[in-house]
Amino acid sequence: MPYVHPDALVETDWLSDNLANVKVLDGSWYLPAQNRDPVAEYAAGHIPGAQFFDIDAIADPDTDLPHMLPTAEDFAKAVGAMGISNKDRVVVYDGIGLQSAARVWWEFRAFGHANVALLNGGLPKWQAEDRPLETTTPVPKPATFAAKRDATILRTADQLLANVESRAEQVLDVRPKGRFDGTDAEPRPGVRSGHIPGAKHLVYTDILNPDRTLKDADALRAALTGSGIDLNGTVVTSCGSGITASVMALGLHLIGHDKWAVYDGSWTEWGGRTDTPIDT
Repeated sequence: MPYVHPDALVETDWLSDNLANVKVLDGSWYLPAQNRDPVAEYAAGHIPGAQFFDIDAIADPDTDLPHMLPTAEDFAKAVGAMGISNKDRVVVYDGIGLQSAARVWWEFRAFGHANVALLNGGLPKWQAEDRPLETTTPVPKPATFAAKRDATILRTADQLLANVESRAEQVLDVRPKGRFDGTDAEPRPGVRSGHIPGAKHLVYTDILNPDRTLKDADALRAALTGSGIDLNGTVVTSCGSGITASVMALGLHLIGHDKWAVYDGSWTEWGGRTDTPIDT
């Protein structure tokens, strides 16, 4: 069965033919343990015309949690400075293939811009096909971007705390199993291991092919239902800091399951607090 919302993904050949008609963003981001510098990698070579979208800079400055959503005003200002308007089709990629780019995809949707897609397979697939890169940084003409936060695809810690009691929504944790089970330490100091009581578990890489393209719709549905998710109900995705949770949100969107949301603070917030219950 094909994707219900195939417009959320574009392939490398399509992007190659449409570079002049879209706004391309490099949304690369890496954990410290990965020992990679996304800014340096962007400068060394990026898809022609791409601008760098820094999820740590375009974020809420009033919290110590990583890359939390900024205000609508701040998002609009940053995106407008990139020359992106509400009329533009945006395509996002990253240097892993499909990981942090999904966070940028979710952020655009969280601020009302649905005309945004992921490059399937990202920069690694583009490079594997010997497609061109450039080192020139674009200097865009500023544009006007109107942003309005869509609370329907966003969840907060307070909402998740209430949900522990009501179980009205399904929580799907996409971190590695050891972290979910509480047997492996979290990568961030001071953050407890374990999971939100009642949460289901499905590692986000289980919906990706070995080349980090998305699996087909039938495989996505099978992975989700195999994890215990009822596709008739709302699914709230969670991870370490809202990045790979966005990959799972993308998978849900692709198969037409429109009742989904991302827990922005994810485990960094939940496991870092002292008033949040944890199961192991």
